[in-house]
Amino acid sequence: MTPPARRDGTPDKIDKIYVSKAKPARHQHPRGEHTPFDYTLGGNNAEGIRLQKVLAKAGVASRRMSEKLIDAGRVEVDGKIVTEQGMRIDPDKSIVRVDGVRVRIDNDLQYFVLNKPRGVQCTMSDDMGRPCVGDIVGEKVDAGQRLFHVGRLDAATEGLLLLTNDGELANRLMHPKYEVAKTYLATVVGEADRKLVRALKNGVELDDGPAKADYVQIVDVHQGKSIVRVELHEGRKHIVRRMLKEAGYPVERLVRTKIHTVQLGEQTPGALRALNNAELTSLYKAVGM
Repeated sequence: MTPPARRDGTPDKIDKIYVSKAKPARHQHPRGEHTPFDYTLGGNNAEGIRLQKVLAKAGVASRRMSEKLIDAGRVEVDGKIVTEQGMRIDPDKSIVRVDGVRVRIDNDLQYFVLNKPRGVQCTMSDDMGRPCVGDIVGEKVDAGQRLFHVGRLDAATEGLLLLTNDGELANRLMHPKYEVAKTYLATVVGEADRKLVRALKNGVELDDGPAKADYVQIVDVHQGKSIVRVELHEGRKHIVRRMLKEAGYPVERLVRTKIHTVQLGEQTPGALRALNNAELTSLYKAVGM
């Protein structure tokens, strides 16, 4: 295949391994009818903003590299590959993709992972003056940034908590129909064996109905205690603690280590970090956004 020509007619060998730095859009596949923007090529008085400027603002690349991406046919506007320079678009109406991934222009949306410490209330404020998530977040994010937590962890439970101002993503992550998996590491009283694994995977009967785990692993057994990894997609209150207690292994310590593909890793208690693009894209796909 002949490489795309520059505007002076000479071949331009774009770096094929260049990876877009853009943040993925919330809606990769928006529903409903979409009316494409009536773009115009060339002319300083044409409507809209030049495509390469939109790409640069979105963090895809510099304007010059954005022009190369357009020349290489890696940019799509409203379902059509763009190879001509000078196109003007309305970023609020047009759907722009680079290498098939829709570009997110709205930089006001924020996504964080907090390692919630034990004893901290899962609220943004507490009328009783107890330590809460809001106390930690208020010290670490920009003043005036309103965030809320996705789901809850009880005060005694530690670990991964997502924080965002993206209401739609938060609601979908919590909705049972999307079956977003969550992984916990539980320290329990008793020396666990294969019977516990079978019981949790087959399901135990709780006061609000049966519950079962998607995956169970005995990590360690030592001096009358065990560490058990449990993965499930249910979100009922205290579900992991209740399941293990019903199976005969009361929980001493519980840490959530993973939500879908987002992992706590080496993040220390109280530490806050931003989600990276790969994690965010994975969460969008998990809930059909």
